[in-house]
This record gives sequence, C-alpha cells and structure tokens, in this order.
Amino acid sequence: MKNPTLESLRDEIDKIDTQVVDLLNRRVQSAVEIGKIKANLGVDPYDPAREEQVFRKISNLSEGPMREDSLKTIYREVISASIALERELVIGYLGPEATYTHQAAVKNFGSTLEYRPLSDIPDVFQAVERGDCDYGVVPIENSTEGAVNRSLDLLVESELSIIAQVYLQVEHCLFSYSAMDEVGEIQSKDQALAQCGEWLRKNFSDVKLSPVTSTAEAVKNCSEKNGIAAIAGELAGQIHQVPMLKQGIQDKRNNVTRFLVVARNALPKSNEVSYRTSLVVSLSDEVGALQSALTPFSSRGINLCKIESRPSRKKSWDYFFFIDFIGHNGDPEANEALQELKQNCSFLKILGSYPENFPD
Repeated sequence: MKNPTLESLRDEIDKIDTQVVDLLNRRVQSAVEIGKIKANLGVDPYDPAREEQVFRKISNLSEGPMREDSLKTIYREVISASIALERELVIGYLGPEATYTHQAAVKNFGSTLEYRPLSDIPDVFQAVERGDCDYGVVPIENSTEGAVNRSLDLLVESELSIIAQVYLQVEHCLFSYSAMDEVGEIQSKDQALAQCGEWLRKNFSDVKLSPVTSTAEAVKNCSEKNGIAAIAGELAGQIHQVPMLKQGIQDKRNNVTRFLVVARNALPKSNEVSYRTSLVVSLSDEVGALQSALTPFSSRGINLCKIESRPSRKKSWDYFFFIDFIGHNGDPEANEALQELKQNCSFLKILGSYPENFPD
C-alpha cells in the first residue's frame, strides 16, 4: 500500500477483522466437532499436551511483530471458548475469588469456563473426587517459601492424578483505606506474609501480623475505619475496591508459585511433548535406602528435578519422599526405573505425568 492514510489503514484492518472472525469461527466449529468425537470415545475435553503442541506451533509460525506471550494469551482464550462449546466444565480452585490460585486457574483454562471457589485445599480435592468439579487447581510450591504441605499430603491420600502444572509470577501489594502510618494490623495468607518478611520488618516492625485463610479474605477484611491493611495481588484490590498503598513489596523479585491441575483420570501420553512425572515413595529405615531409591534413575540418565521429604503422619519419624523426574512414566526407561524402585521401597505411588512447561 503506497502512502497509506489513516482511513485506508482502518479500512485494511476492517477487512482483516472480517477474515479473522470468519477463520476463528471455523476453527472453533472444527474444535466442537472434535469434542463430539471425544465425547463418543469417552475422552476428556481438556488436553494440556495438545495445547502445548498448539502453543509451540503458533510460536514457530509467527514471524512477528506480535510477541510470543501475546499470541499464547489470544490462543488460550480461543481454546477456552472451544472447550466451553464442547462441554460445560467446572474448575474448582482454592478461593475465594481473586486469590493467586484463581489467577492461575484462569491463566491455565482461560476466562470462558465456570470457576468455583472453595474454602480449603481438601475441599478442592473432594469436589473433584465427587464429580462436583471437573478439574481442581491447588498451589504446590513457591520459589521463595517452598512446598505447600497440605497439597503434598492430599496428593498421597487422594486417587486424583496430576495432569498439568501452572507457573504464576507473584507480585504482592499492600492495600488499606488507612495511611501507612495509621496501619495497626496487616493480614494475609501465611505464605504471603513470609514472602514479604524483610519488607515488613523494615516498614512495619511494630505492627501486628495476622495470618488469614487467603489473600483475598485479607482484602475483604479491610474497612475505612479499622486500620487494617492487607497483602494481596493487584486483582484482589481491584475487585474489592481497596486503595493500594504500595506495589511489589515481596522480598524476591523473581517470586513464582507453581500450581497443579488435578483430575479424576490420568491422560494418555502425546508425542513431541516433554513430560514431568511426580511420584511419592516411603523407604525402609536402613542405611543407604535413599541412595538405593535414586540409583535406578541415575543409572539410566533420568533427570530428577525435585526431591522433597514430608512426615508420613502414620508413625513418628516416618517420611514420604516426593520425587519429580523429567519424562513420562510410560517411557520404557522410566518404567524400568520405577519397577526397580519398587524393590527398594515399602510404598510407591505415581501422582501423575504431565507436560513440563516453564515459567513465562
């Protein structure tokens, strides 16, 4: 187009929009037909491995100038709209509304599906087990504060499978109707208070710190007269319309929380997708037990990316070891390692194999 004008460029955009809308509707319609086939075969509509393939494909197709994360966000919503037309899905998450878990759930599933806030992590597991929710989203670990022990315990007890993981960059903000020098109490989730510990010691050393069930609850507890402040994400402040006093108060700039998506059914392996597998074992109380448990992986060159110990709560000084490795439990070498591992431990449970995506 020679010497384009404002009007000519807008006309061009209008023409492109017409094509884009038509192509999007055709894409969604094809996805709906796939959904019908899945339903007849008894296959779950949500397939995180297939989504990873789509995201990688569109990244390779794009030559710019649109950024990769922008493309992924757009396609996340396109896929979400497609799933919503295939079947009504309910996503349970650790509530209330506007928690970081809520944000992680929407980041993973898109904004079109139905979301159900639940009061505690066990409620999320139970809602999925009963079929009240199709999928559940729970926090599992933070880059600063480590594992969420409640989630670890429930993964052992539950029959649900991990089918996906979500990384969310966490930025804590301080909200209150009161001025900073008028704040007498600061409320938040215990982990959020810990993640802002240094900042709080420097700025509010004499102020009462009160743990509550969630960051969103802390914001709801603020009123115009009580001198209470809350630490939460920006979305919580916007929803409850509480003024922000300070942004980005977490001690570590790179503060990331990892969340898991749990479901009643494990998903089959897809080709061309990198997987992570999570499992839990209980070892015999003898010298070299942990080394013997890890040898089946090291001898086959399988990368262990996480080991976490946790009291089993069955008897004193008895521990579970949570292990993550890169690969799918159905891979031949991984399967061999797991069979060998069974011989060296009193208990072994595969928690799930799921796409190994990385923080944005």
